[in-house]
Amino acid sequence: MTIYVGNISYDVTPEDLTEVFGDYGTVKRVSLPTDRETGKPRGFGFVEMDNDDEETAAIEELDGAEWLGRQMRVNKAKPRENKGGSFPKQKSFS
Repeated sequence: MTIYVGNISYDVTPEDLTEVFGDYGTVKRVSLPTDRETGKPRGFGFVEMDNDDEETAAIEELDGAEWLGRQMRVNKAKPRENKGGSFPKQKSFS
């Protein structure tokens, strides 16, 4: 399971998230997406922890918590949807 962390400061680093979520267990990976055009942070990130129990504890404790002047949104990340890339089924004309 991966955790979505929203409404975070644009100044947050992967090390910052590792430190905050590390209070709830072992952080395996942190990702902070950036805007393709500007390269600036987008204000959200993803945290993967060592096991589901640690992730659940982090979500329960941190969702709605204020950090660096913002109220974080913390929940299970939803699977990424395929946007485009496939063509609709073609109708056959007989």
